[in-house]
Amino acid sequence: MSRRLRVATTNAHKLRELGEMLGPLGYEVLGAGEGFEVVEDGATFADNAVKKARALAAATGEPALADDSGLEVHALGGAPGVHSARYAGESGPTRDAANRTKLLAALAGVPDGQRAARFVCALAYLEPGREPRLFRGTCEGVIGHEERGTGGFGYDALFVLPERGRTMAELAPEEKNAVSHRGRALAAFLAFLHG
Repeated sequence: MSRRLRVATTNAHKLRELGEMLGPLGYEVLGAGEGFEVVEDGATFADNAVKKARALAAATGEPALADDSGLEVHALGGAPGVHSARYAGESGPTRDAANRTKLLAALAGVPDGQRAARFVCALAYLEPGREPRLFRGTCEGVIGHEERGTGGFGYDALFVLPERGRTMAELAPEEKNAVSHRGRALAAFLAFLHG
């Protein structure tokens, strides 16, 4: 019998990724539903994740899992950071492409040795009436000079894993989930649940 897990997102890509990781472990991953919207104005990924988990748990009366994640580029002082999803100010279906284009422009002329970056994920788990639990995952890499690969979403086509010589978008889903920031945060969350 599967256990339901509500996730505070309407992002279909994130839901699919979480479903791929949690489904085989017996979890039914459900999104927040139509109309769920939380202003992500926190100073950190953890602030935003907790805010979304609180909102969903209050709306449903069920335990809630929320993530906030993004890209930190060392040469840009950690930008786009918590603004990763809105880096180019776009919304809608062209947002990811606009964000990648802006990132490449910001790094124009930055040599290979200075293009280090990391993906960061903060996961917040909240059971109604309790304090939130936080889990963090990171994935180190570098920003390439061009997009490669058709898998993934967001900045995946630019994020190169040096030890694999491929971008996140060139990895099979199960390979990406094993090394990604979200996969690592989720592993910590599952260890807590089953510990």
